[in-house]
Amino acid sequence: MYRILLADDEGIMLNSLKHIIESNFGSECEITCVKTGRGVVEQAESFRPDISFVDIQMPGLNGIQAIKEIRQTNKTMVIVIISAFDKFGYAQEAVNLGVMEYLTKPVNKKTILDVCMRAMHQVDDIRKKRSDDLRIREKLEIVVPMIESGFIYNILQDDTEIYQESYEEMLNITDKFCSLLVLEFGDSEEKGVMTNAVGVSVKASRFYPQLREIIKDYFDCIVGSVMGNRVVAYIPVKRENFQYEERVEMITRTRNMIHKLENRIDSRFRAGIGTVRPMEEAKESYNEALTALRECEGHVVHFRDLPSYKEYEGEYPVNLENKYYQRGVKADKAGALRCAGEIYDWMVKNYGDCREDIEIKVLELVMQLEYRGFQKGGMKYGFRYRHNYMKEVREAAGFEELRRWFMGKTAKMCESMGSLREKESESLVFRVKNYIDENYQKELSLDEVSRMVDVSPYYLSRLFKQETGKTFIEYLTSVRMKEARRLLANPDYSIKEVCVMSGYGDPNYFSRIFKKYEGITPTEYREG
Repeated sequence: MYRILLADDEGIMLNSLKHIIESNFGSECEITCVKTGRGVVEQAESFRPDISFVDIQMPGLNGIQAIKEIRQTNKTMVIVIISAFDKFGYAQEAVNLGVMEYLTKPVNKKTILDVCMRAMHQVDDIRKKRSDDLRIREKLEIVVPMIESGFIYNILQDDTEIYQESYEEMLNITDKFCSLLVLEFGDSEEKGVMTNAVGVSVKASRFYPQLREIIKDYFDCIVGSVMGNRVVAYIPVKRENFQYEERVEMITRTRNMIHKLENRIDSRFRAGIGTVRPMEEAKESYNEALTALRECEGHVVHFRDLPSYKEYEGEYPVNLENKYYQRGVKADKAGALRCAGEIYDWMVKNYGDCREDIEIKVLELVMQLEYRGFQKGGMKYGFRYRHNYMKEVREAAGFEELRRWFMGKTAKMCESMGSLREKESESLVFRVKNYIDENYQKELSLDEVSRMVDVSPYYLSRLFKQETGKTFIEYLTSVRMKEARRLLANPDYSIKEVCVMSGYGDPNYFSRIFKKYEGITPTEYREG
């Protein structure tokens, strides 16, 4: 069905147009007629025509003025001008207003029908595009929350850098800094603790879409999924830090958001807000938001407002120190050394007369990196590993030698963290290969060997293939085939004995496997 508006101050012209269209398109069209420019504007709002045939010269608003008014709110209506005036100025204005056709009276029936058909095809194209756009939006309504939840999950798992570029592109993240907001909900609040957290988390799946929508009304942010009775929001920030006024404005906006949430959803809400951090330190902001929730009562708590919040005195490069730890734990030797050098140069430049303080800070940095590496499983820990650190630092002759010690320890830790997992993997695979080499005559299985080395069969299978290029069974079979070839070279052993001594209980199966690997049967191999 096409809604068509006909506008002309001549009754004969209106009746003629209506008759031509109805007699050729019949029930496909719903037609309404007006004789003034004002009527065109009013029908554009109430009748919502798909196609409009508009005369220029009409009482009150002329056709061009009416079309200008319509185009302010309706950009897609297909418009055809029919005019007795063949003026270039009118035609030019019509083009600027997106008019499909400019017809000069008198207009014959064939032209009307041809223009009408083209207008209908254009309407069909517009409807199809609108339908396609809606379909895409519907899909995005499903997909985008999943992508956002994945992004939040990776932040909380410290895996941001692995997929950072992909998420930045998919979620259009352009700002390099962020603040994390943790929204907590329950039936009521008692001394800063939400009651019936488990019960509310169950019903949260019902109100989550509305909660997500309200959060996005107040912040241009990325919203995670429901985790217990909490939802995490990642708020992109353009600058490295908030001014006091900006922090207060964020708290105020959060309070207003909670007020709206509590009016719309049958639950109580409170929020904790972390400080502004670089994207790679987003988890630190999350932890601060949790601390804000734990340590202070109230609807909205910013980490910087806590009594326990402390800042470094002066302009100490805190972000640079955090990057030092991040690069080091990820075994990014070049990145960690670059950060270490910048931190050390800053200390010497600003506190060159405080040698002992610099020594203490260097020790703190090195030992903190070791601790974090140990927590991540990238380093081993021994109680006496650091027994000579203080002596070496104090005996370093001058700032340059102390710098070399600091850089050397940093490099060594990065190398250790980068190689320890590889060494442990290699050690595990080495043990498994040795076990197979010594026990190939037995009935060996992946499950049995996994139990022996105390790792899951799935992990061992993947690791073994990664390190050797062969599956567990392929390696076991290659060892058995090597032994079978050696035994077959000795005529004192029968084929059956070779079968058993190679680790196979069924001679027929042994023969099939041998032929598969060697291309000939055991008997043919011996005779050859």
